[in-house]
Amino acid sequence: MMTLPDPPNFEMYQTWRADTSRWLPVALDIAHGHGLPTASPQIFSTGTNLVIGLGDDVILKMFPPIFRDKFVSERVSLTLLRGQLGIPIPELLFVGERDRWPYLVMTRLSGVLGSEAWPTLSEDEKERVLGEIGTTIAQVQRVPVGELADIEPRWDRFIAIQIAGCRARHTRLGLPQKYLDGLDELLDEAPTLIPLHAPPVMLTGEYIPENFMMDRDGDGWRLAGLFDFGDVMAGWGEYDLLGPSVFMSAGRPRRIRGLIEGFGYSAADIDATFRRRMMALSMLHRASDPLRHISVEGWQHKAANLLELQDLIWPV
Repeated sequence: MMTLPDPPNFEMYQTWRADTSRWLPVALDIAHGHGLPTASPQIFSTGTNLVIGLGDDVILKMFPPIFRDKFVSERVSLTLLRGQLGIPIPELLFVGERDRWPYLVMTRLSGVLGSEAWPTLSEDEKERVLGEIGTTIAQVQRVPVGELADIEPRWDRFIAIQIAGCRARHTRLGLPQKYLDGLDELLDEAPTLIPLHAPPVMLTGEYIPENFMMDRDGDGWRLAGLFDFGDVMAGWGEYDLLGPSVFMSAGRPRRIRGLIEGFGYSAADIDATFRRRMMALSMLHRASDPLRHISVEGWQHKAANLLELQDLIWPV
């Protein structure tokens, strides 16, 4: 039987992964061992790990050894969140390991992938769905973090690491100079703007359309499922407002208000300190890339600096 390698880095893993004949037979053997259907596997090419759809109801997710921490995050998160949310999440069916590759077998969510559905929604539907996302974030954050509290880096260390590499990251990604000019001042403020030692909550860091399922009922589109918990950590709750506010809100006050009120804040909470803190968090996010992520049309022409940009993304 074919065995799985132990790639020493992400680049070598990606090269190896590109040839499905190197790993799909192993995935199907794992599936067969659990009595799962193997006739028509669906390979998901996006994402970090190997993800295979088995029939209409089951997903097999395999984690290379270099990403064992993502396996731990996902396994623990799905266990902690089971039955705790108002929308479905995958249910764990089997947990195992093959050639030092841990894997999860879980149920497959129904509905339409959020990234496919979102552009078709009316404005009223988008505002309502953002409210549902805010509510879901709050529900997740009410669940005790359990073992996730031990995931490294801890929140204060994470912020310190992100601050240290922030300017180099955004210079490399091509952030315009007019925003780089205000970045050092923002980074100097960050340790006092962002609570570093508050009781931690569960953070996915990725409340974006690619990680939601959506469905339609008599009232239109609604949130129908949440998946992908491989990057979960514990920290300050507002961090998870970044994805929907930057990717989905497009700087529209009613969308932001729906998200914020669903989360449990009021419009009065969107003050100058909140906007400044969100700007800092957005630049420090582990996937931060403003040029490719900010959904406000023409934002580079509308905001002359970071202060104007934060008011544009999180309007009063």
